[in-house]
Amino acid sequence: MKVKPFRNESYIDFSKPANAAAQKQAIADVRKKLGKTFEIIISGKKIKTEKTFNSLNPSDGKEVIATFYKGTADLVNKAVEAAYKTFQKWQYSNPEERAQILFKAAEITRRRRLEINAYMILEAGKNFAEADADTAEAIDFMEFYGREMLRYAQKQPITPFKGEKNELVYIPLGVAAVIPPWNFPFAILAGMSSAAIVTGNTVVLKPSSDTPMMGRLYFEIMKEAGLPDGVLNFLPGSGAEVGDTLVAHPLTRFVSFTGSMEVGIHINELAAKVQPGQIWLKRVVAEMGGKDSIIVDSECDLEDAASGVVAAAFGFQGQKCSACSRAIVDKSVYKEFVAKVKEKVAKIQVGPAEENFQVGPVINNSAQNGIFEYMEIGKKEGKLLIGGNKVDRDGSYLEPTVFYDIDPMARISQEEIFGPVLAIIKSKNFDESVKIANNTKFGLTGAVYSLNKEKIAKARKELLIGNLYFNRKCTGAMVGAHPFGGFNMSGTDSKAGGRDYLLLFLQAKMMSEKIIKK
Repeated sequence: MKVKPFRNESYIDFSKPANAAAQKQAIADVRKKLGKTFEIIISGKKIKTEKTFNSLNPSDGKEVIATFYKGTADLVNKAVEAAYKTFQKWQYSNPEERAQILFKAAEITRRRRLEINAYMILEAGKNFAEADADTAEAIDFMEFYGREMLRYAQKQPITPFKGEKNELVYIPLGVAAVIPPWNFPFAILAGMSSAAIVTGNTVVLKPSSDTPMMGRLYFEIMKEAGLPDGVLNFLPGSGAEVGDTLVAHPLTRFVSFTGSMEVGIHINELAAKVQPGQIWLKRVVAEMGGKDSIIVDSECDLEDAASGVVAAAFGFQGQKCSACSRAIVDKSVYKEFVAKVKEKVAKIQVGPAEENFQVGPVINNSAQNGIFEYMEIGKKEGKLLIGGNKVDRDGSYLEPTVFYDIDPMARISQEEIFGPVLAIIKSKNFDESVKIANNTKFGLTGAVYSLNKEKIAKARKELLIGNLYFNRKCTGAMVGAHPFGGFNMSGTDSKAGGRDYLLLFLQAKMMSEKIIKK
């Protein structure tokens, strides 16, 4: 199969009135479809249960996006067994046919792009640009992983050995437990699931209970693209019942998870225990938390640095594992930098995602309350520069908040907040800035603003960060260009969107045949 070289999907420019109007119309159209009830789907069969739960619009806290039947432990067992049965055939499917399904799914996603954006705006509280970037990334994952599977299906280079015919092939693992997050509810869900499927595995998908509609849309798209029943099984439900049962099941071969450090540790521990009847050690692919820093050097474009920090700190309300939550600033430019940040944050307007405000709601009231507790802690640990309050309106809103004169070991400097909170830390010099940047248990993303080549060289060598950027913000990784994943408690450094990623869903089989001369 010949395919064009991979190129990242372009973003829609919503500064153009026609594009903004088209997205608003898509929201209006989607709103007419809200309130439907969706079943669990196992091997193509729709299943209802006794309990349901609602997906809500965080912009007002009351609007029901959709209702979903809640999965049970018994249904997890049925789903894993069904996926295992389907795997017996799917593992031998043609890699080119699997790649073609992803390419078709990418085309369907392009066609439904504004609709998917609209659901995400309403269900996750993303503004137009954030939602569109999410959908575009999902398209990129499908296109990239399809091409990567074609590469892994080719003849693999090995050293010739006289008297033997040797061959190495990559084969799938088995049943995947795919547990995606709510913050990139379409992109990461589609990326994890598509990677598992295109490599010949079968999937039991447990979408986030905050954004299950995005999982349902992905299921519909893959079905339309020609994916056989049973390869992808849709099973919403609680983490405690559905998630844990899924991870622990002896027929689950591997777990692909993105979420918090605490949940990731729990999954890793649960997956490590060999269950009765289990004949493998489960593989865990985990993308977890971050406490990401941007170093602002004395020798940098200070205006550019302030803009990058604010964009990385408050994009999608700071609800990104890659978000900048700490700015580490050289003392010689500290006062000026703090003033610039205050000026920029003061211009940020907060409001409903569907009205395309720069900052919208956080995902739910529980998150709002948890983040606000950190704001109260920050008021005791340092000086409040701006923000620090809940926004008095329906929905889960918080002011973009900045604290300064924060000690490097303060709680708001060490613990992942996952909200619109930035801590500014003063450092004596660049060497100290590097030490502070390395002082957390995480190692996901980070950035350095400096025009000094020697300092950049030092940062390249010493910063233990999976995705490190220079003179640009620390968010916005692009598939293919910035393989994504971090160190330490940020996960298993899976490098999603990179050329190593599919290896996590495959195992290598070596075959040697003695050449017999006739």
